Amino acid sequence: MKKPLIILTGPTAVGKTKASIGLAKAIGGEIISADSMQIYKHMDIGSAKIRPEEMEGIPHYLIDELEPSEEFHVVRFQQMAKEAMEKIYANGHVPIVVGGTGFYIQALLYDIDFTENDGDEGFRKELAAYGREHGAGALHDRLEAVDPESAAVIHENNIKRVLRALEYYEKTGEKISEHNEKERSKTSPYRFAYFVLNDKREHLYERINQRVDQMLKEGLVEEVRALRDKGYTADDVSMQGLGYKEILAYLDGRMSLSEAVYTVKRDTRHFAKRQITWFKREKDVIWIDKSACDYDEEKLLSIMLKHLEGVLCYEGDFLENQSF
Repeated sequence: MKKPLIILTGPTAVGKTKASIGLAKAIGGEIISADSMQIYKHMDIGSAKIRPEEMEGIPHYLIDELEPSEEFHVVRFQQMAKEAMEKIYANGHVPIVVGGTGFYIQALLYDIDFTENDGDEGFRKELAAYGREHGAGALHDRLEAVDPESAAVIHENNIKRVLRALEYYEKTGEKISEHNEKERSKTSPYRFAYFVLNDKREHLYERINQRVDQMLKEGLVEEVRALRDKGYTADDVSMQGLGYKEILAYLDGRMSLSEAVYTVKRDTRHFAKRQITWFKREKDVIWIDKSACDYDEEKLLSIMLKHLEGVLCYEGDFLENQSF
């Protein structure tokens, strides 16, 4: 029998963290972060990392596990998440994958095979050098020339994904978009529920703006300055995260603070829009509109639990005695 797996995702600032804690407490779940930034130590404010007191005793995985100098990508996420899932199953609990990185979620849920995409070190260095010399836009143009479908969904600032797509094409002669489409058509090895939280666009954008303002009040500038003082630079993948690269540009004198804040808010709104577009392409998702729930966490939880009856309540399953 397939093991259960729950996905709880949605655009940034939609309220995934609070909803995930309520769900985990209700079903005996443990949480795996599917966030490309919360994995890093010392990067708390800009990543909107969950605080220990907010966890309410629920175990969390893939948070604060890497130094900002270490590279984190979809293959590493997949490996670490699978290890976490085995621990959670051994505890007799249900893994709940929470976060907004759709590609990571897809890779785990459908067990996408990346063995043909380990890349060639020489070609990778050549591409990276080309990007440094000509800029991210020029590197993205090279991807658009060979794989326009991938270029359409990968932002030019997401350099590591642009590089990975170009590497894959160089090594196999196949577009990574075609490879991913074939992998996506696979049947998941898990018995799963894939929840996507969403909200009215104007409300979501206002939440994003407020979140950035709150980050500044909590000390985002000081956090980035401390990272820079430790030797981290724009060359580190971690420092390319939203909020970090803009504040770093301010600290380096490349833009004013007001310009940096404006850019963070604008690009985060654009990022949220791209996330929604990604999830609309995914199959088997359960959309939950927060406005339709009157922003009531109990109503939201009730909807999720109703959908989970067919996923978790199987005779002989280790959750058969759970009360819903």
